[in-house]
Amino acid sequence: MPRGFDRERTNVHKLQYHFIWCPKYRKSVLEGEVHDRLEELIEEKADELGLEILELAIRPDHVHLFITGDPTLAPNKIIQQLKGYSSRRLRDEFDFGLPSLWTRSYFVSSAGDVSSEVIEEYIDAQAGE
Repeated sequence: MPRGFDRERTNVHKLQYHFIWCPKYRKSVLEGEVHDRLEELIEEKADELGLEILELAIRPDHVHLFITGDPTLAPNKIIQQLKGYSSRRLRDEFDFGLPSLWTRSYFVSSAGDVSSEVIEEYIDAQAGE
């Protein structure tokens, strides 16, 4: 098995996702105590979901999160859990003056060690057998 891949009983995988999301109206509210608490909350929820945080950068008006996880969790469910949990907890602890903490939008992309060209070549090679 190649290095860096996770092996489970029925699959081998390496799934990595880069998420970006913003507070409502792109307000710069993720500073100071809010920044520190958000970092704790993201780490808690990631641990609960069995995700490994590869990189986390919290800016005043947006969050970058690079994680690896297993194939049983779809990216939309991951971000739903992270945003929902952190919003509920932060809104209980801080007054943002916003109708909701996060926008409904987010960015997600997958990352990996294999390019699309390599995958296409592999599939073509398998078809020739």
